[in-house]
Amino acid sequence: MDISIHTTALPHDDPDASVSFYRDILGFEVRSDVGKGAMRWITVGPVGRPDTSILLAPPAADPGITDDERRTIAEMMAKGTYGWILLATHDLDATFEEVQSKDAEVVQEPTEQPYGVRDCAFRDPAGNLIRIQELR
Repeated sequence: MDISIHTTALPHDDPDASVSFYRDILGFEVRSDVGKGAMRWITVGPVGRPDTSILLAPPAADPGITDDERRTIAEMMAKGTYGWILLATHDLDATFEEVQSKDAEVVQEPTEQPYGVRDCAFRDPAGNLIRIQELR
């Protein structure tokens, strides 16, 4: 089989703030923006890498989700425990400095982890944890 990761999804609760974060802070391109108001599905990804995308989607838009489940999702997003993603870069220090200089919420400065990677972490406007690992 020939299977690859094409798109992963993260929730958003403010589409304009999410676009600003992924486009203006991380430098991703906006590939599509469908819907209206808070009900927008936005696809972003690294410039020059059309094979890899993040779908920023309204949380709990599925009509099969209960009101209690929607409240739980909103609570988890507010705490920053609902969504996360691992990104990678060849120069972690330079990437960290650039992202931090654009006022992204820093969760962790570049750190050598006991499990063998060096990484840092930020939060996007929806509270999603964005970990950036150094490629070696």
